[in-house]
Amino acid sequence: MTLFSAAALLAGSLSAGEKKMMHCFAFTVIDTATPAEWEAFEKATDALPDKIPGIGKVWHGKLRGPLAVFNPDTETRKKIKPETTEVEGKFTRLRRQHGVCMEMSGEGTLKSYADHPYHKEWTDAYAKVRVAGTTTFDILGK
Repeated sequence: MTLFSAAALLAGSLSAGEKKMMHCFAFTVIDTATPAEWEAFEKATDALPDKIPGIGKVWHGKLRGPLAVFNPDTETRKKIKPETTEVEGKFTRLRRQHGVCMEMSGEGTLKSYADHPYHKEWTDAYAKVRVAGTTTFDILGK
């Protein structure tokens, strides 16, 4: 399915005034995660739409190419201000290899899903396949 076709299908499924959003994050995998832990994570992730109101489709898997994230050390972080465009210092590089995107009915779903009882169950499975920390972003619908 082309990106255009997918966008057209999504647009056709929205009612007037509805503001869906995509909640996405990329993560670094734990190299020693077992196939059983990956299976539990995938099963828990696939169940999100059935368990938490407001979550529609969920996508998850290996990123087509790794995403590099550079984290500054404490001293370098102190040099970074909102207007900073360049900084010299020490950084560590993380490789994000996997990701998850969740279609949500709106920003309210994002706020409520973190407090939903199933979120803890899902987080327990997620924690077994990823290094702590994610690169997270949300895309707001028009």
